[in-house]
Amino acid sequence: MSTPASDLPWNRPVYRDRHGRGQRRPLFGGWLPRYRTKQGLFDDMYLAEIRRLRTAWPEVIDAVQCVVEDVPPDDPLPWEEQRVPRSKAFPAEHGRPARIVLYRRPLETESYDAQDLEGLIRAELVDRVADLTGRRPDEIDPTQEE
Repeated sequence: MSTPASDLPWNRPVYRDRHGRGQRRPLFGGWLPRYRTKQGLFDDMYLAEIRRLRTAWPEVIDAVQCVVEDVPPDDPLPWEEQRVPRSKAFPAEHGRPARIVLYRRPLETESYDAQDLEGLIRAELVDRVADLTGRRPDEIDPTQEE
């Protein structure tokens, strides 16, 4: 005796859980705070700061490529400091635009909470933009604390 295809469990709209007792459902939904990863939250903070700086300095920010990497390269040059960098700025050269690289893990390690992380991201971006443009950080962002 064969069963019709509509009676097979994988064709039904509702499955049972792993133990066969209840309905399967997501372990957590998109409305819960753990739905976002740390990396996603960092990217959101980073993009918000880029947008904020772009409103004040559109000609400068549009000419700079901004990138996030997880960790810095582990082979520092002999003249570089031995501490772990939080960000790096590369000036424009040979047809390449200027670049700013933020390193996510060192920034997360140095921060205490999300608000502190947001402040570190802001400070690093402002410092790197100031390095590339030859201005002081308080010219780029007057709210920047020294």
